[in-house]
Amino acid sequence: MSLAIQARGLSYQHATRPQPAFSGVDLDVERGERILITGDSGSGKSTLLAVIAKLIDDSEDGSRAGTLDVDGTVGMVLQDPEAQTILSRVGDDVAFGAENLGVPRDEIWPRVERALDAVGLDVALDHRTAHLSGGQKQRLALAGVIAMGADILILDEPTANLDPRGRDEVIAAVDRVCQLTGATLIVVEHRPKHWAHVVDSYYRLDQTGLSRISADELPDAPELPPAKRVPAGVPSAVATQEVLTRFGPPRTMRAPEGYSTVITGENGSGKTTLVQVLAGLTPPERGQVEYSETIRQGLTAPSIKWSSKDLANRIGYVFQEPEHQFVTATVREEMALSGAPQERIDDLLHRLRLEHLVNANPFTLSGGEKRRLSVATALVNAPQLLILDEPTFGQDDRTFVELVGLIRELTEQGVTVMSITHDEAFIASLGDHIVEIVAGGDR
Repeated sequence: MSLAIQARGLSYQHATRPQPAFSGVDLDVERGERILITGDSGSGKSTLLAVIAKLIDDSEDGSRAGTLDVDGTVGMVLQDPEAQTILSRVGDDVAFGAENLGVPRDEIWPRVERALDAVGLDVALDHRTAHLSGGQKQRLALAGVIAMGADILILDEPTANLDPRGRDEVIAAVDRVCQLTGATLIVVEHRPKHWAHVVDSYYRLDQTGLSRISADELPDAPELPPAKRVPAGVPSAVATQEVLTRFGPPRTMRAPEGYSTVITGENGSGKTTLVQVLAGLTPPERGQVEYSETIRQGLTAPSIKWSSKDLANRIGYVFQEPEHQFVTATVREEMALSGAPQERIDDLLHRLRLEHLVNANPFTLSGGEKRRLSVATALVNAPQLLILDEPTFGQDDRTFVELVGLIRELTEQGVTVMSITHDEAFIASLGDHIVEIVAGGDR
């Protein structure tokens, strides 16, 4: 059988990083083969995929070494689907790649509809892409790749922000596409066992290069202490009364003070929009948000009217897409923006394993490293309320355990934490209080 991809001694060096993102990669992928790559956060998995997809090469931003031969049309779904959403309407966005490849117009729209159906994105063709959730945007990106007719599919954490049903639907969609088209598949995942029935072989990327591993060597979901029980009578740190946002019905909910509240539910139900109201970033269309005195610290106006400094000192917010928080050229500068004491900055950089990256450009970090940096910048002002949108996205098991431990430590110090997540292990350990958001209301 002929090779779709062949690499020998492949490496990539970011211009702002002292060490290569990855090095010494040898890889043969046969046409139609399906492989999965795992590895620690920061090991270079996303960069390797971008090099194979020819999204990055020799430039002022970095340099490639070694040889790489790719025989076929590559379609890649990025780790951050926001970066892959180009046009304002769903149908146009899915059609974009096919149009650029010169697919005849009468073939494009049937392809678009088949692709949307395959990934389970049940919205109108003229639906606004800006109104899609993070998980829905992942399906949108995958649909665009399918519509292109790519015969090499490269997927970077394609199910990380999806609810369990959506995750299974996307995996099944990828399987169907590969069966129908014979496409070659490379997928990167930190929780690979969901893909066991889809892929043929497994690889691990680390400092020594890329090595083939057996299914028995795949990581299991980490074992963590169970969630705590919230005693009766614990006051609310934040509570809503019939709060109406752009998505869903009016919501009434609470987060008990000094505990971890998990917000879960299907993609598109309005979780992110709701917590952005709680974080004081957007106003509710109707209803009230009440905060405890521990959070308000004397402020009486609605949180949407608090100054940026007052808000940052009271509520920390970590976006679903970490890049939305970065405004400087280095990790060191990003942390210094807060004006926090250097001792606290150094402690957070150490706790979140970012010390060696202080001079790196935040936008060159891996997905997991970006997530850890966004958490660090949210914590640096010691807020009493911390809100995290998909905090474990892109994290290897070691970092996952460390992040869960850090959140638990914060709650033991009296900080109230609210997290949007679909991660079952995270919910089991930090779901002291669970709010399930559904399209027709909450439970």
